[in-house]
Amino acid sequence: MDWSIDSIPDQNGRIALITGANSGLGFDTAQALLEKNATVILGCRSIEKAAEAREKLLSKTSCGTIELLEIDLADLVQVNKAADQVGGKFNKLDLLINNAGVMAPPRTFSKQGLEIQFAVNHLSHMALTLKLLPLMTNQSGARVVTVTSGAQYMGKINWADLQGEDTYDPWASYSQSKLANVMFALELAQRLQESKIDIASLSAHPGLARTNLQPTTIAANRSWQASIVYKLMNPIFQSSRMGALSQLLAATDLHAKSGEQYGPRFNLRGYPKLCEVASSALDSKKRARLWELSEKLIGDFVQINRGKEILSKTNGL
Repeated sequence: MDWSIDSIPDQNGRIALITGANSGLGFDTAQALLEKNATVILGCRSIEKAAEAREKLLSKTSCGTIELLEIDLADLVQVNKAADQVGGKFNKLDLLINNAGVMAPPRTFSKQGLEIQFAVNHLSHMALTLKLLPLMTNQSGARVVTVTSGAQYMGKINWADLQGEDTYDPWASYSQSKLANVMFALELAQRLQESKIDIASLSAHPGLARTNLQPTTIAANRSWQASIVYKLMNPIFQSSRMGALSQLLAATDLHAKSGEQYGPRFNLRGYPKLCEVASSALDSKKRARLWELSEKLIGDFVQINRGKEILSKTNGL
């Protein structure tokens, strides 16, 4: 039997934070969780975007409860502030869905001077997760879902030029960030398991899903070639609502386990299923190396010490 939104168990009493919740996969994920009676925190780049998303969601469902959160993932300081706001308002968090992302822009930098895709797609979500871990540690069935893409399978971590300072290729950097998502999800799962913390860490990818990422990328790069390719491929893209099923399964299915990844059939389109992660993400030494490098980049801007303490039992630190 195909897994669909109807398969989601009741989420009454559960609190979910979704980044990038104002459009595409994030919006559809928010709508599905609201329909199942969750409290959903819409994490958006601006409070105006969050408010607009709330109005659209209210026109589609009267279930659940909507909360707004301004979180600019291109600024680690703002990520720290947003996480503090969540902790100040809620005494628990059941689901964290690291959904927001940017795809293949011209070379751009975060507020901290980091390559934007590595910063937004990977570093800020790692920072947010570590910052919010204390809110999740005592919740039965708490989960972190990190959204990646099929680009993970082509990704390589450029250890010698992590920020693309010497050479920058937008698609190589995007693939690197999506591989980093999977490496983070797996490493987090391992550290949580070893420290006997009952939080699951999973990854998910939407396959070829139609979102605002594709037209935004084409416009940013002013590429007529990419525009033609997108138009030719457009018929095989599935809706963002279908693409969101993978992360919804990872977030809610009672049989989904920590360390697993879900994506559509053949990694392209269709209903979600358990799928393999990129082979490059299976190297535990490389995952640990990326984790340590990322911690150093995050640590000056986000107060992650409590999260590190929770996981420190893992390595006997």
